[in-house]
Amino acid sequence: MISRCAEIKCRSVYDAAIIQFPKILDDRGNLTFIEARRHIPFDIARVYWIYDVPGGESRGSHAYRTLHEVIIALSGSFEVFLDDGMAQKTVMLNRAYYGLYVPNMIWRRMQHFSTNAVALVLASKSYDLEDYVRDYEEFKRMNLKL
Repeated sequence: MISRCAEIKCRSVYDAAIIQFPKILDDRGNLTFIEARRHIPFDIARVYWIYDVPGGESRGSHAYRTLHEVIIALSGSFEVFLDDGMAQKTVMLNRAYYGLYVPNMIWRRMQHFSTNAVALVLASKSYDLEDYVRDYEEFKRMNLKL
């Protein structure tokens, strides 16, 4: 019997990684750019941003079955809490030339947003409600190997 984990390629928080993007320095202001498959490990299917997060609020608190993302703090700072059902880690994002690659089947929560923080998210798939895992207990069950 093939486990559900094998079907969806369960990941570890240690598969998440900081990616440094090119930074072109200029006295008039710096420039950073991103190219799909060159700087991030997937083609970009969707881009969205999160902003005006009230103090004390968090965003996310879910996993994706198949979608991968890169999360960037375009302005300000915030933390990304990652959990694979066994291990957890928290990554602080506060530079526009760094992105956090988060593979599928990692529970993620963005938290502790600074004033005027803007989070840019590059996603490997278009929006699909069926790809979300919003129940943490279900997520943990999915990550158990049979």
